[in-house]
Amino acid sequence: MISAKLSSKFQLAIPKSIRDQLDLKAGQQFTLIAKGDIIELVPVRSLSAARGSFKGCNPDDYRDHQDRI
Repeated sequence: MISAKLSSKFQLAIPKSIRDQLDLKAGQQFTLIAKGDIIELVPVRSLSAARGSFKGCNPDDYRDHQDRI
């Protein structure tokens, strides 16, 4: 388990092994989500980085059309 220490200025350094694994860059933005006693850091990615992530997905029969009035 990798750990980090909160500084007196409430700053937290992300260990190098995690930065390398997630390809994080200096100055990158994060969304912070509090879930009970857990803080989740989610890197903000650009829309261009998401391009192609659903390639090959078939949207047919995704929605049940019976709910229409």
